Amino acid sequence: MGATDRNPSNSSYYVTNDFYAKLVADFEGWDLESRRIDEGPSLVRARSILFREARYLDQDRLRDWLTLFSPECAYWIPGTRNRGDPRREIAFAFHDRRQLEDRVYRLETGFAWSQTPVSRTSRMITNIEVFDTDEPGVTMVRSNFQVTEYWNGQIRFWTGYAVHRLAPESGDDLGVGAILAKQVNLIDCDENHRNPSITL
Repeated sequence: MGATDRNPSNSSYYVTNDFYAKLVADFEGWDLESRRIDEGPSLVRARSILFREARYLDQDRLRDWLTLFSPECAYWIPGTRNRGDPRREIAFAFHDRRQLEDRVYRLETGFAWSQTPVSRTSRMITNIEVFDTDEPGVTMVRSNFQVTEYWNGQIRFWTGYAVHRLAPESGDDLGVGAILAKQVNLIDCDENHRNPSITL
């Protein structure tokens, strides 16, 4: 495979069965009390990244939002409460890096009719908890969220909890490339929804 083929912006080369298997394993049994980090730099960093992500999305700064994700990442909105295997279960979205960049590009064209007019949003992020993992420096972060969306004269709410898998800290910018994977769990994921055209 050539260098061009291994560009995650152009190719989904890394999304293999091994990638899926590791992702499912990473998002199972991570929230043990014995792994919870109550204070310290990991918690401060996690809050900073999650609050920055919310601000970028509310301000429609989608390119800046993309910088928070690692080159080989996953963005996952399960359509079932058991959050099982995205290869076998319905999902509202399952995106790799290439698909995230495609989504941002489409929204920026002005021809995404589900975003005409563009939604206005306000995000609240609470109950942030950080958990250690078996991989050095890698953490799992659980948070509750509510997104209020105003679109075309209507208001609707998206509520649930998110789980971020964060890479070890590196460099001066605490957020760039930090998000290895993000799972968005809606409390009403098993109900009918209008297309979630905003990024949750």
